Amino acid sequence: MWLNNNVTEFILLGLAQDPVRKKIVFVTFFIFYLATLIGNLLIIATVKTSRTLGSPMYFFLFHLSLSDTCFTTSIAPRMIVDALLKNATISFNECIVQVFSFHFFGCLEIFILILMAVDRYVAICKPLRYTTIMSHGVCGVLVAVAWVGSCVHSLTQIFLALSLPFCGPNVMDHYICDLQPLLKLACADTYVTNLLLVSNSGAICTVSFVMLMVSYVFILYSLRNHSAEGRKKALSTCISHITVVILFFGPCIFIYTRPATTFSMDKMITVFYTIGTPLLNPLIYTLRNAEVKNAMRMLWSKKLISDDKR
Repeated sequence: MWLNNNVTEFILLGLAQDPVRKKIVFVTFFIFYLATLIGNLLIIATVKTSRTLGSPMYFFLFHLSLSDTCFTTSIAPRMIVDALLKNATISFNECIVQVFSFHFFGCLEIFILILMAVDRYVAICKPLRYTTIMSHGVCGVLVAVAWVGSCVHSLTQIFLALSLPFCGPNVMDHYICDLQPLLKLACADTYVTNLLLVSNSGAICTVSFVMLMVSYVFILYSLRNHSAEGRKKALSTCISHITVVILFFGPCIFIYTRPATTFSMDKMITVFYTIGTPLLNPLIYTLRNAEVKNAMRMLWSKKLISDDKR
C-alpha cells in the first residue's frame, strides 16, 4: 500500500532549530548515550562473567540491560547526528525500521520488567518452591516468549504505519519516527488507526503497569511475615524495581493512551523514557544492589590483575 505514497522521506524538526541549542542537544545527549552504553554494558559484562550472579533475577537484569542498550541505540545515534545537520531527514523505509526497532525493544523492556516482578513475587511469597518454579529452563522459555511477544507487537505497529497514506506534508515535529507523529501527516481519517494504536500500545502500557503495581502490593504485604533483615533486603530490591516501573510507564501511558492530539511537552516526555530511563536503570540497579556492586569490584580487580601480569 505504501508504494503509492508520494512521500519518500520525512523532515525531522528535532528538539531545537536554533543552532546554539542544537549544539547543546548534541553535547548533552552524546554524553547521555555514552553513559547509557557504559552503564548497561557494564551490567551485561558483570552478570555474564560473575559466578555469584547466577540467580533468575540477574538473568532477567541481563536481558533488561540488553534491551535498554538496543532501545536507546535505535533512537539516540540518529538524534545526536541530526543535531549537527541543518535539515535532518529520514527516508520512509528508515522511518519504518525505526518504528519497528523502537517498539520492539521498548515492548521487550516492559515484558522483562514483568518477569522481574514475577521472580520477586515467587522469591518472597513462595520461597520454598522458588528453585522449582523459577528454574533455568522456565526462565529461558519466559524470556523467549517476551522476545516473540515484542516482535508481534512491533509487526502490528508496522502494519498500522504502512496502512497510512502520505500525499504531501512530510515535516515531522519530533526527533523520532513513531505512530503518533505519523498520524498527523497522514492524508486520511486516522480515527480507527489511533483507536488501534491505543488498544495496542496503550493497552500494553496500562495493563502491564497495573499488573506490576498489584504484584508489588502483594509482595510488600507478604513481607510482614519476614524477619527484619529479610524485609530490609527484599524491600530494597522491590523499591528499585518500583522506581524503574514508574519512571518508564508514567511517560508511556501519557503518550499512548490518549486521542491523536499533540502537546508541546510530548517531545520532552518522550526523551525521558527513551533516553532517561535506559540511563537511570544501571544507576538504580547498581547503587541499591550490594551483590552487583561486589561483582563489579571483583570483575574490575580481575582486570587489574591480568593487566599487571602482562
